[in-house]
Amino acid sequence: MKSWLICAALMASSTTWGQIAQPVSSARQQTSEHQQSTIHFEDASDKADVDFVHSFGSAQLGSLLEGTGAGCVWFDYNNDGFPDLYVVNGRPLDDSMHPHPLKVKPNPLPHNHLFRNNGNGTFTDVTEEAGLNPNLYGIAVTAADYDNDGNEDLLVTGYGRAILYHNDGKGHFTDVTEKAGIKVDGWSISSTWLDYDRDGCVDLFVGRYVKFDPKYRAYYAADNYPGPLDYEGETNKLFHNNCDGTFTDVSDKSGISGFVGRTMGVTAADFDGDGWDDIYIANDRTENFLFHNKHDGTFEEIGNDTGTAFGQNGESTSSMGPVFADFEGRGVLDLWVTDGRYNRMLRNASSRNEKTGSTRLQFDDIGAENGVSQANAQYVSWGTGVFDFDNDGIPDILIFHGGLIHLIPQEHTLFRGLGHDRFEDVSETAGSVINERTVARGACFADYDNDGKVDAFLVNLGAKGKLVHNVSTNTGHWLAIQLRGTKSNRDGIGARVEVTAGGRHQLQERVAESGYLSQNEARLHFGLGAETNADKIVVHWPSGQVQTLTNVKADRVVTVEETK
Repeated sequence: MKSWLICAALMASSTTWGQIAQPVSSARQQTSEHQQSTIHFEDASDKADVDFVHSFGSAQLGSLLEGTGAGCVWFDYNNDGFPDLYVVNGRPLDDSMHPHPLKVKPNPLPHNHLFRNNGNGTFTDVTEEAGLNPNLYGIAVTAADYDNDGNEDLLVTGYGRAILYHNDGKGHFTDVTEKAGIKVDGWSISSTWLDYDRDGCVDLFVGRYVKFDPKYRAYYAADNYPGPLDYEGETNKLFHNNCDGTFTDVSDKSGISGFVGRTMGVTAADFDGDGWDDIYIANDRTENFLFHNKHDGTFEEIGNDTGTAFGQNGESTSSMGPVFADFEGRGVLDLWVTDGRYNRMLRNASSRNEKTGSTRLQFDDIGAENGVSQANAQYVSWGTGVFDFDNDGIPDILIFHGGLIHLIPQEHTLFRGLGHDRFEDVSETAGSVINERTVARGACFADYDNDGKVDAFLVNLGAKGKLVHNVSTNTGHWLAIQLRGTKSNRDGIGARVEVTAGGRHQLQERVAESGYLSQNEARLHFGLGAETNADKIVVHWPSGQVQTLTNVKADRVVTVEETK
């Protein structure tokens, strides 16, 4: 259980709503105005037959590669309406690559796992029959239907290469990396899919971390292993989808390769509402990048100009997992970024001058004002999700923590949203799976049992993963939106969905990768509180088409197919 007290927030100024930002409150310090949260989670790993143990490949943690960990993805590979789980794993490499190699290699070797959702709360390991056990030291994964054939495919990244798997729709995946023209050398890490040119086919962005040298040992033993600044940074890759099953490397042409960083987390969304997806990169000990889409196949890096490049003190931080979310219901996407010290809540303060037509793109870091940064300063934050876990219509934040360069277990944090950028720390009452100390890394989120409450899977470094089941009580009503593009890409990646219910407005965008090394399920989840109907659902498709549904009943999954 947490024994720390939350520091007082820095009350610097009022928000644009004219309200003074309030600090995070402890569950023990709540006023009678707010009922204690009903959000509660349990470890359902054994009950659900999800048996996954992460391996970093050696007898003792000894390199940056081993300490990075791995991620996961929820995706419905067999189109049965229940999200399935794919988890990435490390494995022993050549003994020369490990300061502390295993004397006896495990048999079978640690590998990635695909768990098929049986639709009854349990899963079956179908890795071998699906063909998804690559000979790869895996790091991250992302899913999308890149060829618009109705089946979600996979991009698995790791040390030495990235692998594109094509889903044949019959339960099997085929490595089509070479055939598709995807060539990524070095250490690939978080990646994402986006239709940056809006041609109806999703393109692929692949992040790379550092130019890792496994033989480098120039350090004192007490300092453990070399960190990210001991290696040269890397460029990232962008592949244009030719809409015929192949890709063209446009890293240079797009301007993406002109920037050297140390990528950790990646996500893409239309943060300025101009209809074109942009790319945000959380870098390790290097300024973060925000690539603004210029609508002509090129991107402009505007991180420093928009306040998204550096930490609260102007420093290059250890940024991990970025998430775009509308925290206040203003109809704009804010940015949440986990970090090695102070997590960042970046309020989208962009504005448009109606007289001149010019737009000012800007984010303000309000994490110190509302207390969410200080509350986690003693932890290292990795996987994270912004979801309405209790379906009250206000987004909450779940953050998983773990030691940075040592296997130091840490408890995790749940912030319950109170509205207007205010949160309360309800971690202590959120269940033993949240308060159990682990060395967390990637996390992915989905309502895996279709009960209307968002769950998660957590990858723990060198240890057993956790299926974090949401068993909250007295929750509100909900809607899940499943998109099917026709003119747009079939997954609807890049579509923005607005839901209005009982006077409350919510916005989400269908994205691919989100958080650290991971991707959440495709369905967009909206909590409706006491409302049994959504007054209106508006879908802004990447094609430019706008589709409206009215008076939609709650507590179900609604599939919205783009009108032709």
